[in-house]
Amino acid sequence: MSYDVIVIGSGPGGYVAAIRASQLGLKTAIVERENLGGICLNWGCIPTKALLKSAQVFEYLNHAKDYGISADNIKADFGAVVKRSRDVADGMSKGIQFLMKKNKIDVIMGTAKVKAGKKVEVTAADKTVATHDAKHIIVAVGARSRELPNLPQDGKKIIGYRQAMNLPKQPKSLLVVGSGAIGIEFAYFYATMGTKVTVVEFMPNIVPVEDEDVSKQLEKSLKKAGIDIMLNASVESVDTKGDISKVKIKTADGEKIVEAEVVLSAVGIQTNLENLGLEDVGIATDKGKILTDKFYATNVPGYYAIGDCVGGQALAHVASAEGITCVEKIAGHSPEPIDYNNIPGCTYCQPEIASVGFTEKKAKEAGYEIKVGKFPFTASGKAKAAGAPDGFVKLVFDAKYGEILGAHMIGANVTEMIAEIVVARKLEATGHELIKSVHPHPTMSEAIMEAAAAAYGEVIHL
Repeated sequence: MSYDVIVIGSGPGGYVAAIRASQLGLKTAIVERENLGGICLNWGCIPTKALLKSAQVFEYLNHAKDYGISADNIKADFGAVVKRSRDVADGMSKGIQFLMKKNKIDVIMGTAKVKAGKKVEVTAADKTVATHDAKHIIVAVGARSRELPNLPQDGKKIIGYRQAMNLPKQPKSLLVVGSGAIGIEFAYFYATMGTKVTVVEFMPNIVPVEDEDVSKQLEKSLKKAGIDIMLNASVESVDTKGDISKVKIKTADGEKIVEAEVVLSAVGIQTNLENLGLEDVGIATDKGKILTDKFYATNVPGYYAIGDCVGGQALAHVASAEGITCVEKIAGHSPEPIDYNNIPGCTYCQPEIASVGFTEKKAKEAGYEIKVGKFPFTASGKAKAAGAPDGFVKLVFDAKYGEILGAHMIGANVTEMIAEIVVARKLEATGHELIKSVHPHPTMSEAIMEAAAAAYGEVIHL
């Protein structure tokens, strides 16, 4: 079969690219070897948020007295929580099926291999092979949990994120290796559900890509929730012989042994580039990523790549934006290249984290003279009324021109607030324009206006 565009992979990069291609009048097909929606919808963003919501509800109920409500005999049914998460994921995957039909996109189930001459070979589950050709082939194959040599995943005692959201029973103890978004979200979920959780992080701060003030605040909040945190530490080996695994950890104070029923490896991701045929076609890669230009064309005309298998942040919304940009360029439009310094990042533990742009440290390293404004949620009427006073909004400005260099938030619902700063930065707003944009009262988002005012010595409520 011949197409204008064939997309390999139906995650948030692939399926979005396919829909935009179809909208632009291009005859489109998408190839998927497992489930429509990819990791994000089936084993990532969406089902984890369902798990985290259940944990948050459980936490609320356990603290009902704080709100003047009595609730007795509260229990969490781990199996039911996991089932709800799977049901949400399945529903979303069915939604993608509907979108494919609605947009007249052919769905080809099977494992794809790119071939020279703008061809894609697809091997179906029954081993039958079909070859399709297209004027443009977009590789959107995503990534999977990275395995360390000293942490070989067996799917039972040493697991990756996929098993972490589908365990047959709740472990009594869990050791999480890595404190990026995935590690921290699972640490929060399991600790809230009653598992004894230890987090091991190689760097001096948890969530190491975040501003240091945010890292320190989150560390306080997680320790308050009963999570043990080991910094400047690395897992040397895991003895899985007994019922309880013995994890040998190297720390500044020497080696320590921590016991855990399950060890979760959350040390990043690796791309799914194996057996894809890239070498046969001559598509250039570097350090496990496909090399592209700013519109996602590879070095071989007619072949493109987007999402986790190229450079840039490995985030669902990045993959979607790349897919749209790539397809609009293919269709002859003039899209703007993506500004990777204006991509928001979110972590959905409680308190939540959201950030965009330069951290204070990175802004100084880049040579900016800066103004910094910080507003704590302890001074927010809405946060106090909601019983969520932990956290703050921190804004970093260029002292010379008032440009918003970065925003760093930790607190309840801050993942819903960060987009204001993304838009403001896109429109090149200044600190004073933020201050003079009247925010509704009482809201959590007022803290953005107040943090901007704090940077300029105009803060009212501090």
